[in-house]
Amino acid sequence: VDLLSLSAACDALDQHNLKQNDQPMDILQIINCLTTIYDRLEQEHNNLVNVPLCVDMCLNWLLNVYDTGRTGRIRVLSFKTGVISLCKAHLEDKYRYLFKQVASSTGFCDQRRLGLLLHDSIQIPRQLGEVASFGGSNIEPSVRSCFQFANNKPEIEAALFLDWMRLEPQSMVWLPVLHRVAAAETAKHQAKCNICKECPIIGFRYRSLKHFNYDICQSCFFSGRVAKGHKMHYPMVEYCTPTTSGEDVRDFAKVLKNKFRTKRYFAKHPRMGYLPVQTVLEGDNMET
Repeated sequence: VDLLSLSAACDALDQHNLKQNDQPMDILQIINCLTTIYDRLEQEHNNLVNVPLCVDMCLNWLLNVYDTGRTGRIRVLSFKTGVISLCKAHLEDKYRYLFKQVASSTGFCDQRRLGLLLHDSIQIPRQLGEVASFGGSNIEPSVRSCFQFANNKPEIEAALFLDWMRLEPQSMVWLPVLHRVAAAETAKHQAKCNICKECPIIGFRYRSLKHFNYDICQSCFFSGRVAKGHKMHYPMVEYCTPTTSGEDVRDFAKVLKNKFRTKRYFAKHPRMGYLPVQTVLEGDNMET
């Protein structure tokens, strides 16, 4: 699915008249739509796509995610959420498309409709057993977070939804992380790891915002290794692509500011790379 463009996905969905998002799709409908998608991909990437195998694997993945009871049916919205989330498109284009699926004809979305979208989205990490890392399977706290961000308006428009998503709410942070992982696979950074001395750094690069010229490669960062004088609670910034001159200047200014801050300050003000949501035990369950 990562070879599929957003426009090609939309063409396939329109070709099969999948416009009623609340309607169920049976196995045959899913297979027919997936066959259309992979037939097109085979024409563009014939050495990478085995249509019957890809259709079978994608079908099983969709059923594992959205039809755990094996009823043989999933909602059109679930099908779209699964395919669009993993297709080849810019992150914000995915957000716009998915929001449009739950918005009214006037372009606004209420809490119930947003809950349907977030519920279908969180099923993807849930199927991998990672749902606890993203705030649990109850999406009500995330819905509440979004509407609080919108000053508790009864409905929100796409622009507000995008602004909230840019904060990377905990329940949805898996999707931008997925994009960064994909971007980092081939990234080469003209920097040396201060711990293992790898140069250039391949993959993710972690730059200190406390010390000048302090970088860590992804292997050392994920294993929790640090060099003498650098604490784990010191702020760092993650890069999945080589830095620009503007980012270098911005980080230099942040390091300069942090030089005057104490260890106690960093211990009291930990930085989180996402917008946290309340725990799974809080609030009403909106999944149904």
